[in-house]
Amino acid sequence: MLRRKADTVKATELRKPELQQLFLDMVETMDDNDGIGLAAPQVNKSIQVAIIKTKEGALVLVNPKITRFSLRKELGEEGCLSIPGVYGTVKRSRNIRVHALDKRGKRINFKAAGLFARVIQHEVDHLNGILFIDKTVEITMGKEKLESMEKSKR
Repeated sequence: MLRRKADTVKATELRKPELQQLFLDMVETMDDNDGIGLAAPQVNKSIQVAIIKTKEGALVLVNPKITRFSLRKELGEEGCLSIPGVYGTVKRSRNIRVHALDKRGKRINFKAAGLFARVIQHEVDHLNGILFIDKTVEITMGKEKLESMEKSKR
């Protein structure tokens, strides 16, 4: 599931109570695991939905697209709820522009910078079947665990 590109969500589907409940469940899962972002494929749903923690509460992004990446990039350490105990240094754009639908189907466009931009890029990668370990410059913690996981897949 984590290696597949997730399916687009139709705006009409956003009215369905089960999808609204999924958003609530994802926020709870993210919070229960001290996360700052969560993508639907991480909870076994192959749809283009990501939840991002903000100061104002959880931001639901449906069918998010990053339409502009700054040339300025920075290295930062990332982890992932799907690969607990493993951390790595990843180079990401410092600033981005995002187009998405909110949880009610309203179009939203915004700029993001710093950690907020990093989290969005990480979660959008999930929606495209990409894990942070695919982009890491260096595994900074949990290398043995990652190697063990790779061996068990063979």
